[in-house]
Parts: sequence; C-alpha cells; structure tokens
Amino acid sequence: MILQLNPPIPILTPKGEGLAHFLIDYGPEDNLYWVTFIKETGECWTYGNPEIRACKNITLGRLNHATS
Repeated sequence: MILQLNPPIPILTPKGEGLAHFLIDYGPEDNLYWVTFIKETGECWTYGNPEIRACKNITLGRLNHATS
C-alpha cells in the first residue's frame, strides 16, 4: 500500500532534514518506508523506519531531534 502524506511530514534522515511525501507499507513483516525529499539538495530517497527520526516540533514539546 502507498499512502500520500498531505501535508508532508518533516523528518530527520541520514542525509539531513527532509519532507516525507509518501509512506509505503509492504505488510506486517517489513518496515514502513518513507519516500523523502531532502531539503538541502532536493534529492529523493526512501528510508525504512529504523533510519529516520522525528524533527524538532516546539508546538508538541519536542525541542530536540528525537534520538535512538
């Protein structure tokens, strides 16, 4: 299943901050995959759940990037 995220969700990736535009779900025995455009370069990358983190969100009280 592919889900378009509207609005896109800001996330932190191994290549920097980006906006996730699509979520791909291959089923219960696989990670969710986030199709993301990197803010700085405009590159499009797809990351599994273990590779991404939530970005800072002052409104939700998340003052720093989430860490593992």
